[in-house]
Parts: sequence; structure tokens; C-alpha cells
Amino acid sequence: MRIEFESEVTRWQARVDAWYFATLPEQLSAEIRELPAPPRGFGSLRVQARIGLTVWTTSIFFDGSAFVLPLKKQVRQQQGIDEGDIVTVDLDILDV
Repeated sequence: MRIEFESEVTRWQARVDAWYFATLPEQLSAEIRELPAPPRGFGSLRVQARIGLTVWTTSIFFDGSAFVLPLKKQVRQQQGIDEGDIVTVDLDILDV
């Protein structure tokens, strides 16, 4: 399943590390949760993501209201992404 969405980049501060995420729209997240998928830890789904020219494989996680996509430091650096930026994400869900 391939989707595209826009999201503001948010930061979650955990101890010393800072994690950055793009959040899928709630309606789209609800539709994804209805798809048959193999059980994985934390309700995660394997995905291939693309922002700009950068492509990487990771997982999306359901945070209680929507799925979130972690944005690796390498991806943020390659695309010049910072907290508060709006990104367009092309996402291919691999588990369905």
C-alpha cells in the first residue's frame, strides 16, 4: 500500500536523545489500522519511506491517535529538515 501525506516535524525529548517524527493524518491512520497485517511489536508496521531524494526502511508506530514515522538524523541532515518544518512523505507499507 503506497500513500503520500504532509506533516509538521515534531520532536520528542527522551532523556538525552531527541526523536523526530512525521505524523500521519488521523483518518488515514484509522484506515491503516483496519488493514490485515501480521502482529509486530508495539503495533508497528514496516515501511519504506521517501522524503525528497532520500529513501529508507523503518517502521511506523501507533501513538494512540495516529501513526508516527521516525525521521532518522541522516534523513533530516540530507534533506535539511528541522523541527516545525512541513515535509511531504511518500510511504510504502510493506506489511500488508
